[in-house]
Amino acid sequence: MTNDVVYFNGPVQNGDFTLAERPGKAAGIRLAEALNALLGLAPVPHLWNTATLAGDVRHRRAAARDTVNRQQREEQALVAKYAPGPAPAGGLLTDTGHQAAALALDMTRALLADGTLTVRDLPVRLCARCGHMVGAGTAGDCRSCGHGGSCSARRRLLVFDRTKHGPVLERDDVHAAGARAPIHLLNIARHAPQLLVLSRTRDHGVDLAPIGLDGMVLDPRAGLHIAVLAAADESGAVRPVMTLTENAAANVAAYGAPFRRHRAVRLRYALHGKIPYEAAASDQLYEVHGAQAVRGLFTDWYLPLCAARERAGVSAARIPALLKFLRRAHLARPATPPGDLLTDLRYRAAAGDMRWVTDARALACALSDRENTSGPLGPTKGAP
Repeated sequence: MTNDVVYFNGPVQNGDFTLAERPGKAAGIRLAEALNALLGLAPVPHLWNTATLAGDVRHRRAAARDTVNRQQREEQALVAKYAPGPAPAGGLLTDTGHQAAALALDMTRALLADGTLTVRDLPVRLCARCGHMVGAGTAGDCRSCGHGGSCSARRRLLVFDRTKHGPVLERDDVHAAGARAPIHLLNIARHAPQLLVLSRTRDHGVDLAPIGLDGMVLDPRAGLHIAVLAAADESGAVRPVMTLTENAAANVAAYGAPFRRHRAVRLRYALHGKIPYEAAASDQLYEVHGAQAVRGLFTDWYLPLCAARERAGVSAARIPALLKFLRRAHLARPATPPGDLLTDLRYRAAAGDMRWVTDARALACALSDRENTSGPLGPTKGAP
């Protein structure tokens, strides 16, 4: 199917966990995979955020830091995320990889040239020991090295004055046909600071030295968006859509506002709620409902789709009912999905209309299409 909408996961922080241990971290990845498969698209890369302060601290404390550099450590951690299963079919792309870093510098230079971004000399507070830039009202020990003292200084910073460029988030930035406008999220975005600092002190990230900001990297909240645009460019996507929770969107939307457009490409958000995987992990749940055969399908495919419909989060109390609904739809799936229904279903998926996930006939059609294209139950074994 030819379609210009492609879903990508909002880059996941490369923290100290595996996806088997914390399956909720893969909700956006699984959602993007499920929707892209329904649209008939090839697998896209899984996106990861590696420019984190926690990653800096872990690397400094690592016993093997003299033999393993930061980039290698991040790569090793990403491979371990998927163990013991295979790496994703579409590969991996990080916010500090070559594609994203090159695009970040190109976009930043263009935004500086047209006045959207500026470099200003501003007062800051720095850790007295390591020089890490801390917030103006930050109390307590330095989050980078643990030192308790800070001092005043001035630094040249990359900034975005949002008051000169309209709202940082509007209803049309959310890809969700038929869904209510996320009023709470729009209100949070309206109250973002007027002057947003987009350069940070980090050991690892998109180096801003080429634009004269030595020792600083691009704010990861901006870098997340650029990683999606880089993946979209690699995939030829004109309308990339990034899956993320409302909480994540509230944290990153303002900082990503200058970076949601690049040439003819415009990035939008597909919001999803959290999934109570602990409630879906009970063996007894599947035994009681005779649903052992659809367990992987339920956790890896259906629950992420439900989370896109229930953006406030899937209730743990709803898990048994959703499992029974999926089992009935699976038993009722046609051998071949009706062409008119499949066409309508793909149109709704491309438009971000997720009401179909609780429509028995539409869900049975989606299951039939998945089985015809991926094999029985789809590739759930070893999936993230």
